[in-house]
Amino acid sequence: MRLILENTALIVIDVQQAFDEMERAGAKRNNPEAPARIADLLAAFRAARAPVIHIRHANTDPGSRFHPQATGYAVREDAREHPGEPVLVKHVNSAFIGTDLDTRLKGMGLSTLVIVGATTNHCVETTTRMAGNLGYDAILVADATWTFDRAGPDGRLHAAEDIHAMSLANLDGEFCRVFQARDVIEALARSGDAL
Repeated sequence: MRLILENTALIVIDVQQAFDEMERAGAKRNNPEAPARIADLLAAFRAARAPVIHIRHANTDPGSRFHPQATGYAVREDAREHPGEPVLVKHVNSAFIGTDLDTRLKGMGLSTLVIVGATTNHCVETTTRMAGNLGYDAILVADATWTFDRAGPDGRLHAAEDIHAMSLANLDGEFCRVFQARDVIEALARSGDAL
């Protein structure tokens, strides 16, 4: 498989201030450098003039940090869209549900999706699974996504790093291919070479 600029888009999922608010409130996360890697990928895609599509989560619950009237709904400054980059708003985990993402991608002739954002085991994983099922060549960037510690139904606490690693293990080879940001950036620089 080759990474071809004309067929490839960067999908940036839910890089919103709500996650920073959660961390400030004491939630523990992994991949603290993920926003910086996302910024690196944004710069690389923009330099290559490859499409970038931003996804925002809008929760309908007025008490949610992701409610459009809440401060957490806002995008992080380092992931803010540039003019001409579409922003699609979703209300569920998958960026394909309730949006025109699939129609938009097909209309642009895009078949390879480089997926980044938050959180690994929720909206990123759900969107990646659907991308694979819809026939896209999905590339999940491991160091450009993150998650938080989470308790299971038995009350046992699972570390963010373990949850992240399990999501990657579940997805890789079945729904997507997993790479690091530097791999994607290098492939963009030599578009057409094997990734």
